[in-house]
Amino acid sequence: MASEAEYLEVGLREPVDPEQLRLALDAALSPGLDVLDVVVASGASLPDRIEASRWRIELPQVDPDVLAKAVDAFTAADEVLVERMTKQGRRTFDARAAVIDIDVIAASATPSGDPAVPCAILELVVRQVTPSVRPDDVLSGFRVVAGLEPPVAPKVIRLAQGTLTAQGAIVDPLDADRDGATIGGR
Repeated sequence: MASEAEYLEVGLREPVDPEQLRLALDAALSPGLDVLDVVVASGASLPDRIEASRWRIELPQVDPDVLAKAVDAFTAADEVLVERMTKQGRRTFDARAAVIDIDVIAASATPSGDPAVPCAILELVVRQVTPSVRPDDVLSGFRVVAGLEPPVAPKVIRLAQGTLTAQGAIVDPLDADRDGATIGGR
């Protein structure tokens, strides 16, 4: 899985300049891992602000019409039970209840660049629940309700995570804190 929306919450002993902290953290990371912003957080902890995530799943060698039928079967089901190993052992849980939006996106070009090879693309919004429902759980749900078994590993990218609005949009969990001047305590 890849992500374009990762957050990190750290505690500090004393206040520091946010830009200096961003530069120091960025310099300490491997090339390609970039710290884009540092925000003074107040109020709820970061995990308490993450209500949902938006994901993009590219399924090479899967016809978009086949994926659309699997999505229809998934959304029509009241419950889609899947099984996964968790820290507490093997668990069975409902993958359907956490999915609040799911769409098959028409691909203008396949990731391989070969127009003869189909690639179905799925975007979904998943509510943060316990146990967490991951994109691979949704794909397992497609196998349960529609027999869809992707022939090659999908490319999964988290596009956003944060607070969920009443309209179903995901808002950056730190937007309300962006005007802070120094970092301290957290």
